[in-house]
Amino acid sequence: MRGRPEGLAGLLAALRRADRSLFHQLAEAHNPVLDRVMPAVSQAADFSLLWLATAGLMALSGRPGWRRAAGRALAATAVASLTTNGVAKLTFDRRRPPLDRVPLARRVRRVPVTTSFPSGHTASAAAFATTVALEAPELAPPVAVLAAGVGFSRVWTGAHYPGDVLAGAGIGVTVALCLLPFRWGRWPGRRRRARPGSGSGG
Repeated sequence: MRGRPEGLAGLLAALRRADRSLFHQLAEAHNPVLDRVMPAVSQAADFSLLWLATAGLMALSGRPGWRRAAGRALAATAVASLTTNGVAKLTFDRRRPPLDRVPLARRVRRVPVTTSFPSGHTASAAAFATTVALEAPELAPPVAVLAAGVGFSRVWTGAHYPGDVLAGAGIGVTVALCLLPFRWGRWPGRRRRARPGSGSGG
């Protein structure tokens, strides 16, 4: 029985070491394109502005399905952000990664003041992308690429460890799936009203 807790602690320690090692490897990598693009992507996702803009474009498309998807995706984003920043970050007190190995030119512009685990930017991105994929599948590929870019940008700019991003993505996807039964007009347990004269006749 004693071996189980020790084994779990050892596994968690190994995962943390691998997480830090991967972060340092990425921090020491050099790519002129990513160094230019990733900070801009990360900054665009601050306060979910990127998703507000994306939802606005979807709403202006004139397609009812895209407008519904935009509204529901923003609702999922709000819940994911609240879950991450209001619950998860208060539970896990992980420090932000050290920035000494991250090139100055690509460091995150707005230094976060919250704890590192999990990534709120990634949670919002995953919630938005998952909801759009469920509601408007034709928009899934570009939105998914954008969401993945946000998650990767948080590591590339030194804001998060890779594990923070994976956890944030998990929260975002989970929130979107949990909200799926609560579509507007389709609340669980709500019965549709029978139309006059539409009796079953049974």
